[in-house]
Amino acid sequence: MSINDRVYELATKVRQQKAAIETEEATKNAFVMPFIGTVLGYDVFNPSEVIPEFTADVGVKRGEKIDYALVHGGQVQILVEAKKITEPLRIEHSSQLFRYFSVTNARVAVLTNGESYEFYTDLDAPNKMDEKPFLLLDLAAIDPTLLSELAKLTKESFDLDSVINAAGELKYIGQIKRVLGAEFRSPTSEWVKFFASRVYEKNVTSRVREQFETLVAKAATQFLNEQVNARLKTALGDDAATNVTVTEPALGRTTTVTVAEPSTATDSTDPKSAKLVVTTDDEIEGFQIVRAIVCSEVSVDRIAARDTQTYFGVLLDDNNRKPIARLWFNRSQKYLGVFDESKTEIRLPLDSVQDIYKHAEALRKTVANYISREGAVT
Repeated sequence: MSINDRVYELATKVRQQKAAIETEEATKNAFVMPFIGTVLGYDVFNPSEVIPEFTADVGVKRGEKIDYALVHGGQVQILVEAKKITEPLRIEHSSQLFRYFSVTNARVAVLTNGESYEFYTDLDAPNKMDEKPFLLLDLAAIDPTLLSELAKLTKESFDLDSVINAAGELKYIGQIKRVLGAEFRSPTSEWVKFFASRVYEKNVTSRVREQFETLVAKAATQFLNEQVNARLKTALGDDAATNVTVTEPALGRTTTVTVAEPSTATDSTDPKSAKLVVTTDDEIEGFQIVRAIVCSEVSVDRIAARDTQTYFGVLLDDNNRKPIARLWFNRSQKYLGVFDESKTEIRLPLDSVQDIYKHAEALRKTVANYISREGAVT
């Protein structure tokens, strides 16, 4: 599997099992070791590749341990410190990493709770771990643009020089994206004042600034939606299916979806009606969730999306005869359409987009049925 497939597969496992994980040891066994073994490709049972409870005396600190040390080329290259998944990561958790970073050959340190992974290096001062990560991987909201950088830390493609060279740019781009995301969700007074001063000709008083708080938030949301929809509408105007990369700064993610003209199997038989199709943020998120779930059965490259006026379809191989799911989100009550072996659609009500995870087994079974039929044909 590709690095993307492996990451999405682990993300699905974390979402399904995290509620049952209560301790640090359980977090390590259920999530951190699979990350090291499956995603990064190191043999967790080979002490020449992965050293658990790694010990190195640090000054007056004797016998202190780091959870894992990853070895590549006979040298310790990556240090990993794990906390339990129920505990959000804080800088205080990295004290041991700080101490060990200066007395080992490692240039990369990872702090994780099994769901969030913070990657550190020594950009600010040689041989001293930075206080802020250069890469932040959140399995609850994966940023696909980071996965190519993560691939450079895998056993098969280890390229430390390339990682370090790109770390500075990654660090600040990541921080800027998070700041932008926070501002788009809840604008600060400085952000509001900045835009108000650009469009309001009089003095920006506290009363005016209060009024613009709502206006800036609305304008930001509408701008993002318009950018997404403009790209998708352009794609829908093409004769053939098109891969469209949709960048959503507020959510800190970039999504590539395949958008095709609605076929006669939908209610959009008139090509002109395709211009009326509007793909929402919820539909894009729903597509990502379905893709993350079924990537355990098939490569993500085979999972395509088709939006219509009435529903958002998820297909295997962009084939109308292989529907995986339909997202009925253009109404107050959302529904997930799943398919049985005879391809009969069953609509399941959703309280939120995240509820799609509750029906993961049905979605996987649908894809598994298609794959098994392929095997029978061959």
